Amino acid sequence: MNVRAQMSMIFHLDKCIGCHTCSVACKNLWTDRKGTEYMWWNNVETRPGTGYPTGWEDQDTYRGGWQLAGDRLELRLHSRAGGLANLFYNPALPTLDDYYEPFTFRYQDLFTAPAGDDQPTAEPVSMLTGEPIDIRSGPNWDDDLSGSDIYAAGDLNLDALDPEVRAQFEEIDRVVMNYLPRICNHCLNPSCVAACPSGAIYKRGEDGVVLVNEDKCRAWRMCVAACPYKKVYYNWQTGKSEKCILCFPRLETGQAPACAHSCVGRIRYMGVLLYDADRIPDAATAKDPADLVEAQRSVILDPFDPEVIAAARAAGLDDGWLDAAQRSPAYRFVKDWGIALPLHPEFRTMAMMFYVPPLSPVVSTLERELVKLRIPAEDSDAEVFRRIDDARLPVRYLASLFSGGNEELIRQALRKLLAVRALKRRQSVEGDVDAGTLGLLEQAGLSLEDAEAMYRLTTLPTLDQRFVIPPYHREVSIEAANDPLARTGEAGFGSVQGPHRGG
Repeated sequence: MNVRAQMSMIFHLDKCIGCHTCSVACKNLWTDRKGTEYMWWNNVETRPGTGYPTGWEDQDTYRGGWQLAGDRLELRLHSRAGGLANLFYNPALPTLDDYYEPFTFRYQDLFTAPAGDDQPTAEPVSMLTGEPIDIRSGPNWDDDLSGSDIYAAGDLNLDALDPEVRAQFEEIDRVVMNYLPRICNHCLNPSCVAACPSGAIYKRGEDGVVLVNEDKCRAWRMCVAACPYKKVYYNWQTGKSEKCILCFPRLETGQAPACAHSCVGRIRYMGVLLYDADRIPDAATAKDPADLVEAQRSVILDPFDPEVIAAARAAGLDDGWLDAAQRSPAYRFVKDWGIALPLHPEFRTMAMMFYVPPLSPVVSTLERELVKLRIPAEDSDAEVFRRIDDARLPVRYLASLFSGGNEELIRQALRKLLAVRALKRRQSVEGDVDAGTLGLLEQAGLSLEDAEAMYRLTTLPTLDQRFVIPPYHREVSIEAANDPLARTGEAGFGSVQGPHRGG
């Protein structure tokens, strides 16, 4: 048993309000430099939609992630020989048009325009060339356009729906949407690390954060193409790749990442997951994509198991990390309750950021020009519970996003969420819990104690319950090898030694 620790984040999609505060917090902290204008390490997409960069899920085009070749994995992007052949030409790279040309406005025109009858305007200009441009896209260009026949219709996950369901899904009176925040998934089996010819990307051992060593980066940009989530970016100013660092300088001082700390909807949770690195090859090579989520869950270890505790201590994890793993909200969501799922497990990178799938209203019908829900008036809780497949967000669509097509995993998660909602409604309205509600909990696989714990963690958590950050003790490891003051001076973005060319 090779026990390692991974910092993991949970996104509760039922609570995301699409305010983009997380994106702005990350932007202001990390990517406000020249060359990073188009980088959004955190972005929030409207679903159905094509996301950012446009169509990033289309691996036939971008060739990210892994594919199964017999009993082993191989990169979709290239083989070892193919990588050498494409070293100076990589056709799978997204272009600037897939992102957007960064722009600003020439605000001085508002003050320097000559007197006239027309109101002066600030003309948009490119941040790359300084020339006037016609703005055609942006990082959230399709925000809230779930009914659009341009953007929403391009969502590849809709292809999994039956034609009849898709036709109903696109009717204007049934339009529905949810928000999907995305950061780097800091995967257990990262394809970006495997594709890098210079070995600049690595997964650090103490917390599983995937980082770029910019001293080693040679701008081959294979990492950009190989990441199926397109969360590695190329800085055209420095000639280096950059990506989400999970705010590790904040983690090392006991603070949550900026995107999570600033979240208005409080949808984000963070904690430690212990996993067995020896099981990763078997989990990533599961034959059926529908089995990948359960295979990944099997890699995650029980932090209360005495054998796991002993193996973790033998691997160098101290009691502070073990205590954090036992209090981790990530473990509760992913393993205890099984309601948090990885994004696109079929990419086989074993993403370690997890999502609680969203609930949505039951589909309505029109009778005599009146809207009528497909629910009888009596026993509505039980009817909603049984009619998960009538929700406006089809189960198959959510399964395409979060479970490799395994619809039953989505139903299990939604049943638990609905059962907790029914329980709290009965307690609030009736003042007591009846046998029918207890039956719903039993059908969902929840005890009353688990349902109460799930309710409290999703609705009433304190900051310390949402973010359980272990003690890093980085000062000890720094002092063992470096002068702490010199180390402080080297902190930040970019190369320790400035880039230079020639002899």
